[in-house]
Amino acid sequence: MTRSVCRTHRIRRTARVVGAGAAALLALSACSSSSDTDSDSAGASSSSPKLSGQVTVFAAASLKESFTTLGETFEKQHPGTEVTFNFAGSDTLAASITGGAPADVFASASPKTMATVTDAGAAAGTPATFVRNELEIATLPGNPDHVSSLEDLTGSGLKVVLCDKTVPCGAAAQKALDASGLELTPVSYEQDVKAALTKVELKEADAAVVYKTDVKAAGDKVTGVDFPESAKAVNDYPITLLKDAPNTDAAKAFIELVKSAEGQRVLTGAGFRTP
Repeated sequence: MTRSVCRTHRIRRTARVVGAGAAALLALSACSSSSDTDSDSAGASSSSPKLSGQVTVFAAASLKESFTTLGETFEKQHPGTEVTFNFAGSDTLAASITGGAPADVFASASPKTMATVTDAGAAAGTPATFVRNELEIATLPGNPDHVSSLEDLTGSGLKVVLCDKTVPCGAAAQKALDASGLELTPVSYEQDVKAALTKVELKEADAAVVYKTDVKAAGDKVTGVDFPESAKAVNDYPITLLKDAPNTDAAKAFIELVKSAEGQRVLTGAGFRTP
């Protein structure tokens, strides 16, 4: 009611200057403009479909903490969605995807394992590198064996665990050893980085070569030791939408969250490096 009165007053004031016809034309123009704006807003709103349903993400084990956080963020941003994760060694995940396992997104710990998926034609588009990760030595709390270098792991009496050479953390560790001219025979090879770290957390091993992010996530359960050779074995992490994704729209939105400033803050906070 108030809007109608105000508009009438404006028309009367204008009429004294340019005449009633011009005033009516201005009023009609104002109504038309308002109507067009409302129509455009409604159109813009309807052009963004509401996301819903389950998004299945296959991700490298080292992404567990940060991706779990991002999954919770995504669900809050898009009520009605549910993000489920399969965390494992990247090679295991790639084999599952090429074998027909249903998934929407694949985040790998190396371009080599991502290539398994892209070469099989299972990826939609070109994978994008979203973070990088570097190796670190995880020792028992307080570093009782005084490990200070990669070479120290080759000493007799130390029980050292490595990731299997077929998974990215194992391939990176071997690359670092080769760059140093060192040979190391571990007490076991583990199928993913979390399994290698767990051996130290449970005191079943004295040390393991894992990622910085995993040492940080473990808190006071282990002590981290940097070594310079790790700079020669940095892993790029690519992410991609999968070709047969059951929930394409939500999958694309999750990937965008990972690559966004908000996603990058979570990832760098976990110890990852920007690409």
